[in-house]
Amino acid sequence: MVEWHPAFEEYCEAIFELNEDDVDVIQARIADRVGVSRPSVSEMIKRLELEGLVSVKRGKIKLTGKGHDLAEQVVRRHRLAERFLTDILLLSWAEAHKEAGKWEHVISPAVEDAIVRILGQPTTCPHGNPIPGSRYVAPLHSPLADVAVGAKFTITRIPEELEFTPGLLEYLEAAALVPGSHGKVTASSPDGTITVQIEDQHVGLGSFASSRILVLAHA
Repeated sequence: MVEWHPAFEEYCEAIFELNEDDVDVIQARIADRVGVSRPSVSEMIKRLELEGLVSVKRGKIKLTGKGHDLAEQVVRRHRLAERFLTDILLLSWAEAHKEAGKWEHVISPAVEDAIVRILGQPTTCPHGNPIPGSRYVAPLHSPLADVAVGAKFTITRIPEELEFTPGLLEYLEAAALVPGSHGKVTASSPDGTITVQIEDQHVGLGSFASSRILVLAHA
């Protein structure tokens, strides 16, 4: 198995996840996700091109077959690590997300297999995002923002884009807005803000989050 520099892995992972969230994969978006300057991204993209990991056309960046394979490997290990850190070590979502960013670069195939065995073949990370290489089958979910006032729902997925929004993971976890939770939309406003009831509490969500959180709506 080829070993890549962690920076190469991180960039391929970012491109994979941006594409997964239907975000345009351009240098500005990668800079925001990775947390570096645009000139730094430009230089790294050139290196990734030379390595045959990405291709660039009209400013849009795509993973090659080799780059996609690398990204899937890193994303798989990140999401398995998050699952292990939350389910076994009982870390919070935010702590697990941060730690998994380190684990993803050092987990060996043997350790990966052991984690899968201990966790019982998980198909998603704690936030409901699919683990590459698992038997994940996407449910017929839709954005929470599309659920009508008075309708009930079950949360299925918190996309990666929300994981990188400062403070949002902590907010969602504290409010029990997690995959598997059942709720009801109780109010909405013209600016896209909605209020939902989860268990015995009412929680407000702006349009950025409500348009990205995925749920199964119930009649």
